[in-house]
Amino acid sequence: MNDVQHYSNLLLQYATEAGMKILAAIALWILGRWLIRIADKLLRGVLDRQHFDPMLTRYMLSFMNIALNIVLVVAILGYFGVQTTTFAALVAGAGVAIGAAWSGLLGNFAAGAFLLVLKPFKVGDFVKAGDVTGTVKEVGLFVTSIVTLDNVLTFVGNGKILGNNIENYSTNDYRRVELKCQLSSDADHVAAMELLRKQVQAIPNVLTDPAPVIEILEFNSVGPVLTVFPFCNNAHYWQVYFDTNRTIRETLTQAGFAYALPKQVWVGKAA
Repeated sequence: MNDVQHYSNLLLQYATEAGMKILAAIALWILGRWLIRIADKLLRGVLDRQHFDPMLTRYMLSFMNIALNIVLVVAILGYFGVQTTTFAALVAGAGVAIGAAWSGLLGNFAAGAFLLVLKPFKVGDFVKAGDVTGTVKEVGLFVTSIVTLDNVLTFVGNGKILGNNIENYSTNDYRRVELKCQLSSDADHVAAMELLRKQVQAIPNVLTDPAPVIEILEFNSVGPVLTVFPFCNNAHYWQVYFDTNRTIRETLTQAGFAYALPKQVWVGKAA
């Protein structure tokens, strides 16, 4: 009977100690997360006051949050008696294994750092990066988020972006809208070009300097093909694009230019 009482007391003692440790660990986790949120707000405030680049701000905050959460987990494990040196060795070994298996992920991480240093684009720029065209929303630790023209949020690996060509349409003050106009072989191309120069220049937001380029680009079986290249600010690109297409159609139709249709040649059998 004494043995049963003894073991019952030991069991109660261990359960009480374990329960207290679990409650303490929960309290540490809550307190640690609260402190991490405070540190996040403080660092964000400092960076905002210093007018840091928004991409660099997000990058630093993400890195700090990951590092502090790792420290918090190690501290809680240490409280439970887990040797932190052993844990560090396990983390290092796991890091080697993960690095070998996830080299692409680490490559994206490194590429993200280079994107922040080189700054080929910033948040809000309209770019073509990693074969995706759209507006940059955020540059993260591993991926860059881009909102495409059809309003789809697309995540592109930083390694793919840095390894390919990057086209930043927002850097320069203006860009060229590239359109073509097919004329028939018997059309007066000089008159057509003069009409288009006048009407295209009158389109809202088309720049006068540089002036629209309207010249003969090439010839095909139908007739001459004209270039119609107005210039505009990037923000007005699609408005100028659609207005120029409509202007080409309306100008040539009202001037009486015939439709440029492919010529058909009929080959009959000899009698």
